Amino acid sequence: MNYTIYSIEDDKDIALIINKTLTKQGYIVKTFYDAASFFEAFKEQKPDMILLDMMLPDKSGKEILTEIRSDIKNDDIDVIIISANHMVIDKVEGLDLGADDYIGKPFDLLELMSRVSARFRRKKRQNILTLGDLVLDFDKFSCTYEGKDIALTAKEFQILSYLIKNKDKVVKREELLNEIYGVDTLETRSLDMHIKSIRKKIKEDIVQTVYGIGYKVMV
Repeated sequence: MNYTIYSIEDDKDIALIINKTLTKQGYIVKTFYDAASFFEAFKEQKPDMILLDMMLPDKSGKEILTEIRSDIKNDDIDVIIISANHMVIDKVEGLDLGADDYIGKPFDLLELMSRVSARFRRKKRQNILTLGDLVLDFDKFSCTYEGKDIALTAKEFQILSYLIKNKDKVVKREELLNEIYGVDTLETRSLDMHIKSIRKKIKEDIVQTVYGIGYKVMV
């Protein structure tokens, strides 16, 4: 499954229950008892999901959630709050801060598994991009067009997926360069070569150049 969950819970008994329950379901679960250890691991590897207790010894769950959601690159990480605060205003505030779900303590293990599985199924569907007869599968890192396998390099896959995600607009050249290379002025010749290769492998007008602006994907 290779679906990684970071559980931030300072109650070691509850943390152990969460870890064992979800590990048995096939998830990779890493447990953290404070914010410091969580962020240390978070810098090294980002999870697919975070189970977040709101009351921790060194930093509040609200602060952690705010910090995570302050970076747009973390938007695809699911966050489920697990809290003893049952007031509606606490739930609303947590969701407004960017949480995807809210489970109150004490919680039923079946409910926890169900909520996690629901988010996992949704993410799995999101891991496939389609545009007409073009299909990109992020789990398999595969591309098919009209049922035929297309061998893309990592950069070609990244370029094409970004254009498809933004299929309703013209993607500026600088924006695409920054997304792929982290810069907006370098590697321009490399970008041109990748787009030329994509056109050759799939079809010539798959990526249309909007002169003076950028690119738009068409099928």
